[in-house]
Amino acid sequence: MRPRHLRRRGALAVAATALAVLCAGQTLAAPQAVAAPAPAATPQVRTSPASEVQAAEDTAARAIAAALTDPAWRARVRQAALTSHEVAVTALADGALRTTLASADRRIAAAKGLGPGVGPLLRLRLGDPSMRGALTAGTEPWVAAATSDDGPVTAYDSEGRTHTLDARETPARPVYVVDLDGSRALAAGLDVLHEELARRGVRSAAPASVDPKRARTSAAAAGVWTTRISAVSLSDDEEPWIKGDAEIYTLVTGFGHDGKVRVDPVDMPYLDSDGTVYRPQQILVNWSSYKYDLADAVMMEDDGSTNYRDLAKAIAAILLTVTDQGTYIPLVNAVLDAIPDDWWTDDPDYVDSWYTLARTDNGTRHGARDNGWMTLEPYFVQEL
Repeated sequence: MRPRHLRRRGALAVAATALAVLCAGQTLAAPQAVAAPAPAATPQVRTSPASEVQAAEDTAARAIAAALTDPAWRARVRQAALTSHEVAVTALADGALRTTLASADRRIAAAKGLGPGVGPLLRLRLGDPSMRGALTAGTEPWVAAATSDDGPVTAYDSEGRTHTLDARETPARPVYVVDLDGSRALAAGLDVLHEELARRGVRSAAPASVDPKRARTSAAAAGVWTTRISAVSLSDDEEPWIKGDAEIYTLVTGFGHDGKVRVDPVDMPYLDSDGTVYRPQQILVNWSSYKYDLADAVMMEDDGSTNYRDLAKAIAAILLTVTDQGTYIPLVNAVLDAIPDDWWTDDPDYVDSWYTLARTDNGTRHGARDNGWMTLEPYFVQEL
């Protein structure tokens, strides 16, 4: 599932300055001299996280395809793909292939701004359940990296040949798709986002943390008021077979008790498929963290290539310019304007947003883009 995403542009002109730190440098050509010139240093060109992740996944796909000439490896992968939704392919491999995949894992983690402790992220899955019959019957599978757009899919066979597939038409031949463990990457990424925002001066709670004993409470009521999601659903948009489940998270924003903007990331790992109603009973807003009884929510999707340190840097640069004027100011546009323009392709994706959520909200709220809805209810978390 991948919801369609249209960026809503705001009016914060300061975004241009904040985003300059994220732009890639330009390589300037030196004029040709008559005499032999001294060697000139070449400025380092910064590649985007999306291209780095895609290149690493493509390297892994080619290596896995080439290894399928080994009957033992071919049988091992087939068995794993038929019995599991996702296969931890780096752990499944051995020898030179494992070395190649481990290197690709490290490259991906670095591109996403994650530490080496995140563990292997590469996963392998069968492109579509309809391919199970042909794979079981012994049809030679091809291998493709999960794409971040709806363009043609490049698949590799065991001889190193390339094959172009239609992303919108599921092929009859079985295709192994090399993708990421999105749940693991997102959980680690939100931790990085929280830590980096705090380091840059934007208050932020750790994802999914509600601790009544540490929260500000009144003497009459030992606990905290929260807003809980009793049901949530996103619209259906018929995304391609090559893409896997969505990795959804929400940035809850508002003003803390010190009058400064805060951002609290909320992981929503259950939101895999659009057109499905989920009933998570998940806490979305911890009101003890906020000065006003109003907050905003921006729902995003990680398509695999988000660099969470860069995301935190961009958001902090914008939100730190927003000051408390003694009345609540919606922050949705500020968050969206903080995200670099080149990320509004397929990474990270804007799903929907909810303006001025109130502590007393009790019912269904549709997003501003009408791409999703949430049924919310006040929920008191009692201190033990």
